[in-house]
Amino acid sequence: MINKGKHSILGVNVHAVDYEYAVAAIVAAAEQKQPFAVSALAVHGVMTGFMDAIHLRRLNGLDLVVPDGQPVRMALKLIHGQKLPDRVYGPNLTLKVAEAFAQRGLKLYLYGSKPEVLADLVVNLKRQFPQLQIVGQEPSKFRRLNEAERLEVANRIKASGADAVFLGLGCPRQEVWAYEYRELVNMPILAVGAAFDFFAGNLSQAPKIMQDASLEWLYRLIQEPKRLWQRYLILNPIYVWNVLLQYTGLKRFKPALPDGNESIESFG
Repeated sequence: MINKGKHSILGVNVHAVDYEYAVAAIVAAAEQKQPFAVSALAVHGVMTGFMDAIHLRRLNGLDLVVPDGQPVRMALKLIHGQKLPDRVYGPNLTLKVAEAFAQRGLKLYLYGSKPEVLADLVVNLKRQFPQLQIVGQEPSKFRRLNEAERLEVANRIKASGADAVFLGLGCPRQEVWAYEYRELVNMPILAVGAAFDFFAGNLSQAPKIMQDASLEWLYRLIQEPKRLWQRYLILNPIYVWNVLLQYTGLKRFKPALPDGNESIESFG
């Protein structure tokens, strides 16, 4: 089990941990009924904080931010000397947490995406983990929710008896949601991004050889060029350049912390 603490990547605190530690921390919070907001950040996720000071404080207000992308894992090694055996890939973490919940009798609530995606996701998760208890599923409304609606969502989740929420709203909306709802639902929230579409069978994952070579972005770009071209062809080079600036000490990135003024009407 590896936990080497949190380290700034362009101002975003990323935790140098492995799968074993992340799963154990999420399970412990679920069993102890404690709030615990988790996100797996690739380059795009880090850049959302780099480009938005308010969102940076939200990201640094989460309990656990794991290095989802190989470039983020490599930045931990380059800048901070923190060598990890592997990244903590969000979809893999999702399955490992689901397996642990199935073994321990812990219950899940699924929030986000579309009804048909959730339906397929439930079938496939139950097929892989027959003992997994999914006690609720709720699609995104694809708009911002007001305060009353937010409280209704939180109350539905708590009333379901769930021990944790798997959240699939896409980056950065899901990180905003996790930050906003952390205290409202008082349980672990795992922002899993594309994992909903992967495990529902809507999107295919990049071959492992491309993932290991930090080329998953290219595979995703080929799949969804209109939606992702800006993310990868513009943000990736900016990320690399600023990581090099941080590594050489030519630029410092101070991790901003929440100051209590980051609350907004969450996208739901």
